[in-house]
Amino acid sequence: MRVVLAEDLFLLRDGLVRLLESYDFEVVAAVDTGPGLLQALLDHKPDVAVVDVRLPPTFTDEGLRAALEARGRIPGLPVLVLSQYVEQLYARELLADGSGGIGYLLKDRVFDPDGFVEAVRRVAAGGTAMDPDVVAKLFAKDHHRDGPLSRLTPREREVLGLMAEGRSNAAIAQELVITERAVIKHTSNIFAKLDLPPSEADNRRVLAVLAYLR
Repeated sequence: MRVVLAEDLFLLRDGLVRLLESYDFEVVAAVDTGPGLLQALLDHKPDVAVVDVRLPPTFTDEGLRAALEARGRIPGLPVLVLSQYVEQLYARELLADGSGGIGYLLKDRVFDPDGFVEAVRRVAAGGTAMDPDVVAKLFAKDHHRDGPLSRLTPREREVLGLMAEGRSNAAIAQELVITERAVIKHTSNIFAKLDLPPSEADNRRVLAVLAYLR
């Protein structure tokens, strides 16, 4: 699996390269600036991009802006944001097109190499990997009073939030102290209320999560 990595701190960038390569990823480019990231994404068209938010030259939002521009030119490009910050405006825009895998993890909460690598793989496969703190900050206020999400019960919202983190049915059941059968029932209700009929072409789980994250 081919990866483009963007991180301005040399030690962290080198560590991530070594970690990914030890799990049989091919890091085709490891860059430290926003313009360098955009060029690398356009040149290599990787299976997944792992992107810091704040990169030179201004250390504001170059990483996210480069990822957004690249997704505009490479529809469906999977992007995993790895950052110390939650940039709400650009994070929402990154989620808005509803295509390709998306992840947003906070650096100071990534302690498990296996978990991080699994998140990279899940995003590359078109899934989602959202840090719970990111989800909470993006949705501190209810923006969906009149939308389809208003149809969900509080428990269904809990299930959908855990789905956004990339949790399996078994993990959701364990977190909420309910049975897997109950989780399956809740997810079926979520799909129905969000008007997501069965389809061979689309992953309804991902579409439901994207609806939630928007």
